[in-house]
Amino acid sequence: MKTTHGQTREHIIEAAKLLFYRRGYARTSFSDIVEHTGIQRGNIYHYFKTKDAILDAVIEQRAREYRATLSAWDKALPDPRDRLRRFVHMVVSNREDLTRYGCPIGSLNTELGKEEYRHRESARRLFDLFRDWLTAQFASLGDPGQARARALHLLGRAEGISLMGHVYNDPDLIAAEMDLIGQWIDTLEPA
Repeated sequence: MKTTHGQTREHIIEAAKLLFYRRGYARTSFSDIVEHTGIQRGNIYHYFKTKDAILDAVIEQRAREYRATLSAWDKALPDPRDRLRRFVHMVVSNREDLTRYGCPIGSLNTELGKEEYRHRESARRLFDLFRDWLTAQFASLGDPGQARARALHLLGRAEGISLMGHVYNDPDLIAAEMDLIGQWIDTLEPA
C-alpha cells in the first residue's frame, strides 16, 4: 500500500512525538527518528530540514490534539464539574505512562526551559491551553475572580503528582491524589 505525502509526514511526527516523550528532545537524534520510522534520512529531509522543524510540528500536533479533546469534552459534558472530572480521569488513565516517562508537556517544558531553545514559548502554550480551559470551567462554576488561581492550583497538583509518581515509580500515588482532587471538585457548587 502506497502512503501519501501527508501520511508520511504524520508518521514522522508521530514517531518523533513518541521519542521526544520517552527519551527527551535532546537525547533523540535525527538518526533515532530515521530508525524508528524506517524512512530514509533523505526522505525525512524532504519534509523537515532539521530536528527543530520536527519539534515545531510535534508541538503543533499536540496542541491540535489537546484543543480537539477539550472541545469534545465541552460539547459532550454540559456541567463544568463533569468536564473537570474528565480532566482528572485523563490524568488517572495515563498514570502508567506518567509513572514511566513523566508528563509529556511537563517533561518537554522542563527540558526546553533549561536551554534557550526557541521552542520554549511554543511548548509553554501547551500548558496555556489547559490553564485557559480549566479557568473557563472554574469561571462557569462562579467566582470568576478565583477561576485562574483554581485552574493553576489544579494544573499544579496534576503536574506535581505526575512528577512524584514518576520519581517514586508509583502510579497509585497519581490515582490517590487525583481522587482527592475529584473529591474537591465534587464540593464545588455551580453559579
